[in-house]
Amino acid sequence: MYPQELVAPMKADLTSLGFEELLTPADVDIALTQTQGSVFLVFNSVCGCAAGSARPAVKDAVATASKLPTKMVTVFAGVDKDAVNKAREYTLPYPPSSPSMALFKDGKLVHFVERHQIEGNNAATISEHLKKVFEHFC
Repeated sequence: MYPQELVAPMKADLTSLGFEELLTPADVDIALTQTQGSVFLVFNSVCGCAAGSARPAVKDAVATASKLPTKMVTVFAGVDKDAVNKAREYTLPYPPSSPSMALFKDGKLVHFVERHQIEGNNAATISEHLKKVFEHFC
């Protein structure tokens, strides 16, 4: 478990953009099953690829996409353990990884970006990918 003062700015990177922080398994269930339209879920993390590529890519995609998901939510790996574990149930068969990103449409997983697709890619490339995914599904 990471100290709150360490992760607060990392959480704020997304919540300041309108992402809803999911802190409990019930929050996850409600967000992913009771939302009509699309839900973009970001598994946030303290790792370098989250700071260097994932969060900057998400911030750019949200700021510049022509279409956005109906709802944007986030869980934080290593902090909100129960919420993260519940969210990972919805992203099966993909193995647990953080950071990662998932898009749901009417409660069904339609796209998943795994950590290995984030590592080694720059934020601009990931952002362009996300914008194409939003355009297609949102």
